[in-house]
Amino acid sequence: MWTSQTPDWFTRALDRMPNERIVEVDGTDIHYLEWAQVGAPGLVFVHGGAAHSRWWTFLAPFFADDWHVAALDISGHGDSGRRPEYSHEQWACEVLAVAEDADFPGPPVVVGHSLGGMVTIQTASTHGDRLAGAVIVDSPVRRPDPESEEGASGRSFRSPGVYPTLDEAMSHFRLIPPQPAEHDFIVDYIARNSLHETDAGWTWKFDPKVFQHTLRPLRDQLATVSCRVALIRGDLSVVVPPDTADYMYDLMGRSAPVISIPEAHHHLILDQPLAFVSALRTLLADWQHSIPRRLRTKPHGT
Repeated sequence: MWTSQTPDWFTRALDRMPNERIVEVDGTDIHYLEWAQVGAPGLVFVHGGAAHSRWWTFLAPFFADDWHVAALDISGHGDSGRRPEYSHEQWACEVLAVAEDADFPGPPVVVGHSLGGMVTIQTASTHGDRLAGAVIVDSPVRRPDPESEEGASGRSFRSPGVYPTLDEAMSHFRLIPPQPAEHDFIVDYIARNSLHETDAGWTWKFDPKVFQHTLRPLRDQLATVSCRVALIRGDLSVVVPPDTADYMYDLMGRSAPVISIPEAHHHLILDQPLAFVSALRTLLADWQHSIPRRLRTKPHGT
């Protein structure tokens, strides 16, 4: 599967195999991966639309020495079950159920990319008292996320193809929105784990019905997040350009960090994975050793 061009950091990360677990949430099995550092604070990763938990398997090990890490497949995705309909609120409940099942010692930090960032916003707005923080990764508030746009007007997600072989199916894998993807070893790994074999042939794991429902914008939710929050975006992202980041900064009270990854597009965890790891590690280290601004108290006598 790997070639001489595959870097050592990537193969070492994948060699650190996670546990696979299932938790039932409102009648549907939710699959998640776990790198268990028992007693360490909880860190939950949430993937984007039409994606799956293994978008995080080459990144999560970089946090697993200091955190108890979980990465879930939200319903309708990956190896989780499907539902008759989907919503941000339901997916937020799944995030919390995974955190509870993983038995973290306290409230976790949730990190979500694209549609997963929308789920993270909803979780932080509705259940912020049960989180230690929320990190939004290139998820727009103002315009639809790219997966939902494709599901509404494009063909890739509404009519996923079925192919006779795994190799042929993988050749049809595309990033939405399109962007450069110079790390072929990552794209190959993601594509391979996006597919499963059925009686008809190889097809994508996600449920096309995920994108048949209108997922409303989350302006009010972002403005009412009740835990620490931060935005990480790609410097070259067409999904969260500077004006959208500025708008989100305003909604977050102009006090939350907004971090831009140089030379990164929307799928920054694929095109600049180590820069993303560095940025998130730095943010989490600061959060572990500082007091949230809204919780600071004035010195006596002032």
